[in-house]
Amino acid sequence: MTRQDTLFDLADAKTQLTALEAEQEDPEVWQDLKRSAALAKKAQSLRKKIDLFDKAYKTLSDAEEIVNLAAEEDDDSILPEVDAELAEAEKQIEEMRLSTLLKGKYDDLNAIMTLHAGAGGTEACDWTEMLYRMYICYCEKHDYKLTELDRLAGDDAGIKSVSFRVEGDNAYGYLKSEQGVHRLVRISPFDANARRHTSFSSVEVMPEIDNTDEIQIRPEDLKIDTYRSSGAGGQHINKTESAIRITHIPTGIVVACQNERSQIQNRETAMRMLMSKLVERRESERLKEAQELKGDIKKIEFGSQIRSYVFCPYTLVKDHRTGYETGNIQSVMDGELDGFITEYLKRS
Repeated sequence: MTRQDTLFDLADAKTQLTALEAEQEDPEVWQDLKRSAALAKKAQSLRKKIDLFDKAYKTLSDAEEIVNLAAEEDDDSILPEVDAELAEAEKQIEEMRLSTLLKGKYDDLNAIMTLHAGAGGTEACDWTEMLYRMYICYCEKHDYKLTELDRLAGDDAGIKSVSFRVEGDNAYGYLKSEQGVHRLVRISPFDANARRHTSFSSVEVMPEIDNTDEIQIRPEDLKIDTYRSSGAGGQHINKTESAIRITHIPTGIVVACQNERSQIQNRETAMRMLMSKLVERRESERLKEAQELKGDIKKIEFGSQIRSYVFCPYTLVKDHRTGYETGNIQSVMDGELDGFITEYLKRS
């Protein structure tokens, strides 16, 4: 990554925003809801970047004024205010810098995430539920909307698998860093002998694709099953066969959705999930081919372990791709993932 890749061109951003706002006023755009929504989302993203720049600039200006005032009055007592202003400016600049790292084709889209318990029975299912709670907390911290789409409970406790949508600005761009296998080491609460156990859970992250032109799906390639929804939900749960399971026969990809209010809505969501999985599969194949051409073959499939969470005999969360680590494991389990995501984006 070059220095130029991370620079934010304020003038260019304002020019793009002006052009987008002019295009949104076109009557033809009003009649095309899909195009109108896409333009609105892009304009919102640009406004956020511009606002971040303006806030950081103002914060630095305020700090400069305080320094000048302290110099004029020969008063060092107000210098702590400078430190506070500079710390805030640094935080805003880092957030702005991170947003410039999101240059992927799908980074500004919503994310669809699926967690799967690995081998280990109840212990692995409990770990999957802990990870699910971690992502719920992360979304709450960042004002993202999380919607559960499908869940398969563990036999005794925890979750065997769960799929959910994360909606918000650059949701996929940030959460794509979570894709891979997450490893837990702890004293198992399910072991009467209080022995240490290692458990695994996989995290799959896909951009939510709304563009049906991305990949053509033929009706004859689909096997669609309906079944009764299970688990917590609204009044429709367990009364009708509203849940949908779609199998894409050529690839063997299976998606399911049961938490929408009707069979039609479950089918629409499941089709978006299938489209997203097919696009993610295509992009992974392209990446693998490019790496093979370079002579640098790296594992990008489901089996790659990315992070370890150690509760015993010490506390540590370590990302094996970037080397970033923290001993405050509770804050991580409460959704504090920004450090891991930042380091991943810097090295991507």
